[in-house]
Amino acid sequence: MADRPRILVTEKIAAGGIEVLQQVGDVDVELEWSKDELAQNIAPYDALVVRSATKVSADLIAVAENLRVVGRAGTGVDNVDVPAATERGIVVVNAAGSNAVSAAEHAIALMLAQARNIPQAHGALVEGRWERAKFGGIEVTDKTLGVVGFGNIGQLVAERALGLSMRVVAYDPFVADARYREMGVEKAESLDEIYAAADFITLHMASTPETKGFMNAEAFAKMKDGVRIINDARGDLIVEADLVAAIESGKVAGAAIDVFPEEPATESPYFGVNGIIVTPHLGASTGEAQERAGIACAQQVAAALTGGVVTSAVNIPVVSSETMSQIGPYLPLARHLGRLAACMAGGINDRIEVTCEGTIAEYDTRLLVTAVLAGALAGQTVEVVNMVNAQDRARERGIEWSESTSSVASDYTSRVKVSIGDISVAGTTVGQTDRPRLVEVLGLPIEMELATHVGILQYKDEPGKIGLVGTTMAGEGINIASMSVGRTLEGRATMGVTVDTPVPQAAQEHIAQGCHASVWFVTLDM
Repeated sequence: MADRPRILVTEKIAAGGIEVLQQVGDVDVELEWSKDELAQNIAPYDALVVRSATKVSADLIAVAENLRVVGRAGTGVDNVDVPAATERGIVVVNAAGSNAVSAAEHAIALMLAQARNIPQAHGALVEGRWERAKFGGIEVTDKTLGVVGFGNIGQLVAERALGLSMRVVAYDPFVADARYREMGVEKAESLDEIYAAADFITLHMASTPETKGFMNAEAFAKMKDGVRIINDARGDLIVEADLVAAIESGKVAGAAIDVFPEEPATESPYFGVNGIIVTPHLGASTGEAQERAGIACAQQVAAALTGGVVTSAVNIPVVSSETMSQIGPYLPLARHLGRLAACMAGGINDRIEVTCEGTIAEYDTRLLVTAVLAGALAGQTVEVVNMVNAQDRARERGIEWSESTSSVASDYTSRVKVSIGDISVAGTTVGQTDRPRLVEVLGLPIEMELATHVGILQYKDEPGKIGLVGTTMAGEGINIASMSVGRTLEGRATMGVTVDTPVPQAAQEHIAQGCHASVWFVTLDM
């Protein structure tokens, strides 16, 4: 039929996925096209299906005149310029959760292989060397596994480690206490607790400005002697040179690495280091995972092309046009408030509360609650968190949420407020472009437009506090874009600042000590 959509597949996916696509459109499979050939030929296609090698850049999107949906046959969308797609009204879908089991099993496989020196022993034997004494290992039974990031994959790893008679301690401030108890896993209140207790540490968290390079020389120094590191999450979580140095010094007994800061990685500081075993990002590379990913992605692409229910869109929520016209401008605000509140609270302590006030309270505000959850959970797990799966991700962590509405929004037409324990933030939108604006923090009024780098300070209202913040920033060469202070008659003050660049941890600590203040600096996805 002439009106059937055209679908381009540029990487190998499961045959079942191709069959799903063929039911709704004409499918072309072009696995050998170069970047330039793809750009030259993309214009007629309504849908593009990729895995990880094809880069769906803003430039490619610009020449994809008919493109309506991009499908990523995997859990991430790192190779897709989602903002550019959103600007063009192109739905981006993925195969969320399809590789969770495979990634968890690979982490366990890496741990066992590292503990028993299996790759090294194999290499020696096939080269004709029988070296039993050289490759003696350790048992994992009764050892302590520290799981950093206790989302879906982290929990699957914990289940399997418990089956190996390991003690499991996990750290994830965004998982409710009840979930740890249900699984028989000990909850660590800090990373330092993990470092002090664990014989093995496995990483299952996302790469964010806060987590990049968090496992560094300082972290290794806090760990038990002889600890072993497993990473099949994100390569830039670890400072490579620091891990190599820790192994060469004997502080760390070894590591098993599946992911790298830049991929494909044919050179790495890890290569050739005694005690480090490596694999080329095989976490999702099982037949079962690829089958699930290919079919799940194809189903989502088919739904987007035919007007069906899209359940794994990462950019455009499926709502009525009337609701979107009223609620839509507040979705970015709600996401930013969720992120800000969660970071200030150090995670979600079992529950998050959302209050929608004013005009927006007359509409179905559940979408705003979902946006708050997406913001609060974003960057806390390896799995993608978006408007579609935020509630599922919250349930996995035992997090409860509540929603309330009020027809009154104080001095504003509409306002959204987010509360986690004692932490509360509220905001609205301003101007013709609906710019997100912070209007209340910790119960005190603040008037400040949100930006990528936001700082919040709570302190006793005394002279010199604002000056200390300013001079500290100046000393670091950091420009303050805006500042707002809210005060009470009892002498309590809350300051909000936006800055052009991230604030180093040492500068944050200097401000906290000098102002005798509670200090939070948060990076928002603006």
